[in-house]
Amino acid sequence: MTAAIKILAIVGRPNVGKSTLFNRIVGRPLAITHKEPGVTRDRVSAVARWQGKTFEVVDTGGIAFLEEESARDPIAAAMIRQAEIAMEQASVIVMVTDVTEGVTPLDRDLARRLRAWGKPVLVAVNKVDSARRETAVGEFAELGFDAVFPIAAAHGTGVGALLEAATADFPTEPESESPPALRLAVVGKPNAGKSSLINAILQSERTIVSEIPGTTRDAVDVPFTWEGRQYVLVDTAGLRHRRKIRSSVEQFSLMRAERSIRECDVAVLVLDAAAGVTKQDKRIGGLIAEARCSCVILVNKWDLAAGVRPSEPAGRAARSRRPRSFQDEYLAAVRRELFFLDWAPVVFASAKTGERVTDLFTHVARIEQSRQMRVETPRLNQLLGRALEAYPPPLVGGRRFKIYYAFQKPGAPPTFVLFVNRTDALTPGYERYLVGQLRRAWEFFGCPVVLECRSRPRHPDKKP
Repeated sequence: MTAAIKILAIVGRPNVGKSTLFNRIVGRPLAITHKEPGVTRDRVSAVARWQGKTFEVVDTGGIAFLEEESARDPIAAAMIRQAEIAMEQASVIVMVTDVTEGVTPLDRDLARRLRAWGKPVLVAVNKVDSARRETAVGEFAELGFDAVFPIAAAHGTGVGALLEAATADFPTEPESESPPALRLAVVGKPNAGKSSLINAILQSERTIVSEIPGTTRDAVDVPFTWEGRQYVLVDTAGLRHRRKIRSSVEQFSLMRAERSIRECDVAVLVLDAAAGVTKQDKRIGGLIAEARCSCVILVNKWDLAAGVRPSEPAGRAARSRRPRSFQDEYLAAVRRELFFLDWAPVVFASAKTGERVTDLFTHVARIEQSRQMRVETPRLNQLLGRALEAYPPPLVGGRRFKIYYAFQKPGAPPTFVLFVNRTDALTPGYERYLVGQLRRAWEFFGCPVVLECRSRPRHPDKKP
């Protein structure tokens, strides 16, 4: 994504259908939609295309400009700030209203504030799904904007006309031939510092940071570019244990975070250095391993764990006071507790000070190379033959495991298909041995290596 990309910001008071419209425009359910007001808190963004035009769509939390409310609730104040940042950066603003409730005082207050921004504003009157409701659209002209569009975001009615007007001045560009953006899902238990990490990477207040666990609910997509490479950072809700989920919104957040792990290219597992590796961290690590996802383990709040006061600069002098053995011992503990991710690199960083945060992308670049690595079939079969000869597999059911032929499947993670005599004869211990041999021959950095056993195809002329 280039810096010149146009931004379409969706704003409005709570529960008017902003997230439903956002999902409709981007063409997939990224933002959580629920009848409970205030579900969206962060700015949720994604890149969309319409009639050859590429632009960024930003969904915001419901705006309730009540000073006394924001003074009592820091999260409400942060939501308002996020919406204001979106409006400041927007090329075009779409103000969403609800035809079933008419023009409300909050709508009028928001319209007044939007006029002060001086940006192009289009009013989308949502939930117009009948002729009777369409007759009520005229009253929204009192908001003072010429462009008023009746839509039904849930069904897509009227959204095309709205987008045609919203993107009228957006440049038309051909499809990019650059590689697709690499998706990095930042996952971890609540309050581990995931949103702080993303803000440290972006060096902007992109996600709401709070000491209150569960502040992030959506899986927030943040497109950005690092040293010429396009990425999408996905800030996910803190993964709680299912027994601790209290509402359907929390359940949706959990499902969205788990889906982010399955769909990402690299998962960044954020640990709280002061808390150590907890049971929940191990459960999340298990989800990453189960999804066969590449991974970087980032130990956050390292300045606190290492005894350096947060107010001190994270420079060479601060790092020199740390006992060298402390990090080694901590690393050994991480490897011991997360043994099933022993191939994942570990970064010790502090999102608060910014120390070593950029090391994350050094590892991600190496992971991307490993994910794309291709092993020549002759060399693969030679290595497996030597491995079986050097350490013969154990007998299983009176027969010994045998590999006739192997090749690497296209795609990621690195997956090798083995044609064998018995698909059930590969023991877990021997599978680890073969994977270890592959890793020593070809450095598959930060990504799992998968073995798939198949029965050797029988020759058509050979009798069973």
